[in-house]
Amino acid sequence: MKIINFFPILLIPISCISQNVSEKYIIDDDGISVEKNDSKKKYDEIYNSNNEIYKIGRIFTFSYYYENLNGKKFLIAKGDEIKKENYSIFDWKLIEIENQNDETVNKINLKPIAGNPFQSQIDDYNQTGISYEFIMNNERPLTMEVTGAIENEMNVWIHPPRSSFFQILEINPFPYIKAPYKIGTKWNWKLGIGDHWSDKRWLEWKGGIENNYEYEIVDKKNISTKLGNLECYIVNAKAKSRIGETELISYFNLKYGFVKLEYKNIDGTKTILELEKVE
Repeated sequence: MKIINFFPILLIPISCISQNVSEKYIIDDDGISVEKNDSKKKYDEIYNSNNEIYKIGRIFTFSYYYENLNGKKFLIAKGDEIKKENYSIFDWKLIEIENQNDETVNKINLKPIAGNPFQSQIDDYNQTGISYEFIMNNERPLTMEVTGAIENEMNVWIHPPRSSFFQILEINPFPYIKAPYKIGTKWNWKLGIGDHWSDKRWLEWKGGIENNYEYEIVDKKNISTKLGNLECYIVNAKAKSRIGETELISYFNLKYGFVKLEYKNIDGTKTILELEKVE
């Protein structure tokens, strides 16, 4: 499996089974299972056609908010223009929910993508491509990114949104559930993270870090969501590194995937994402 951190102007490129795992999957050093490549099959046939949740053509729309240490809730909005050598981007700023304007991001769209989105850079990429679009109240995107997800009968793992303010989520546990789907299932994972993800608005550091994650399915119950009452597996996750600790409580539904994500950030603040609709 390859985790992609790619930075052009708008892109950021990262039950029991019925037959022997070795016949269908490659298990990387950290335990994440991905489909084996097959030169006789097309990309979508290998990595996308068996998806039950993150299917090509679906659109998953999330709401979100950021909560500071005082319990005040914010959204993000378009900030100042930052000029680069050959292009420019817009920074972000926090805005109180009750004071949002036309340039406030009010939803995030996740869209699975056909084919290998990184064909020109990595011809053996082995994830389902996904895009995140950060839509403002004026219905225009503030920015977008392309990254990846893994979905198969062994596990479901997904890059969170990581553009603009959402870079803070790189330091948190990623949404991830591993079979067998039952209370008490535990597993570990790890990821190296560069200091280009640091930011004085949450934490600055120098040099790379390694996040070590611990995951556990702690419950299975019906929860109230914008899509109705859904049966969800609840996964608690913690990440530890030399710079501190972060946490994630995720709610996973077999039909809609990760329907709610409750992050505790590196500075003690919170970021909450909740699935609003699926088209």
